[in-house]
Amino acid sequence: MYDYRRVQIQELSKKIEETRALLADPALQEMAEKEILELESQKKVLEDALNKEAESGDSLDDRNVLMEVKGAAGGEEAKLWKEELLRMYLRFAQLKGFQVEEIDEGVIKISQGNSNLSPFKTLKFEAGVHRVQRTPATEKRGRIHTSTATVYVLPELDDIDLHINPEDIAFEAFRAGGHGGQNVNKVSTAVRLRHIPTGIIVTSQKERFQAQNRELAMELLRSKLWEMEIEKQHKEIASLKSTQVGRGMRAEKIRTYNFSQDRLTDHRINKSWHNLPVLLEGEIDDVINSFS
Repeated sequence: MYDYRRVQIQELSKKIEETRALLADPALQEMAEKEILELESQKKVLEDALNKEAESGDSLDDRNVLMEVKGAAGGEEAKLWKEELLRMYLRFAQLKGFQVEEIDEGVIKISQGNSNLSPFKTLKFEAGVHRVQRTPATEKRGRIHTSTATVYVLPELDDIDLHINPEDIAFEAFRAGGHGGQNVNKVSTAVRLRHIPTGIIVTSQKERFQAQNRELAMELLRSKLWEMEIEKQHKEIASLKSTQVGRGMRAEKIRTYNFSQDRLTDHRINKSWHNLPVLLEGEIDDVINSFS
């Protein structure tokens, strides 16, 4: 099965080797070193994701999708192309029975809805730079222009079901400071909890009784662990996004839509399809199924 991450790892390895050749030039050495570090970082993100998935059996395939389409190289024509691509994916999602929701300009959420397909599994290979070659309506001399739009396909964050193992919590009671009555000042009513795996420490000394403070401390600990998990997921999604497209430049394309030749070409698998008007109406099943 085609796996875009493995392909990208190969491409990144190739770019790293090509960039290493620039190290011999003193004028380019510093720039090359920075570029190599960035490429190696992107490669590691992909390798870690593959290893994690293999070890846990966990897959993002069943997740809902957040798709973002941005105009890149080509000015106004790129903006128009962005709108056409977004409409193509909206139409495709509707034809397949997915539920579609517009989140923001250029951003849609695609959920399973009435479809028997998995959103992220179906659309994940659409991520990348999409190049269009055509004569814009505003072009008076009939020249063909080349523009690009970038497509990001991101899995929606998981709902977090936190389970805290009691054995992972170190408990300590201590006397609360300040005013609060005899019970608060003479008895160890304040509570300090330490979550051993993460090192997070929370305290509560607001209430007059230890049991109440312990309950509050547990709520605070859950909140902090939830925030940590959300941040972790956001970082994973951000890392995935950074590997999906480069700078949106024309040479970085994964796909070309050539209007004069009525042809769509996917450069990753070196395969072409014809009848662009139909394809842009969302009938891209054959294209998408080529990666399954």
